[in-house]
Amino acid sequence: MRHARVVVSHSAPDRPPIRLARGDAVHLGERDTDWPEFVWTTIAEGHEGWVPARLFDRDQGPATALQDYDTRELDAQADEVLTLHYELANWWWAENALGHQGWIPARALELLDDDEGEDA
Repeated sequence: MRHARVVVSHSAPDRPPIRLARGDAVHLGERDTDWPEFVWTTIAEGHEGWVPARLFDRDQGPATALQDYDTRELDAQADEVLTLHYELANWWWAENALGHQGWIPARALELLDDDEGEDA
């Protein structure tokens, strides 16, 4: 497994995460100016959040999810060491020492050599 040290603390947004399943119908709005790979997504229940645009069959308006996705973000403090599971759109799905998982931006992390993460 890869590990990383948090170099900039990260806090999850103050809105509930949304979860998509492959085949879900959604509505896509604007692209994020800071993270252009993400599009504002509204699910059938009316909940909204940022999702990588490449996970949909079109760029805007009514669309269908091509795979499962969870927008949950991980709160992390500077100097914390995280286990990294996979990367998507410059964000990592990560896990902290307590077993909590979620997304954290790659720019908030310093990748470690495998042996550094094991010792931290």
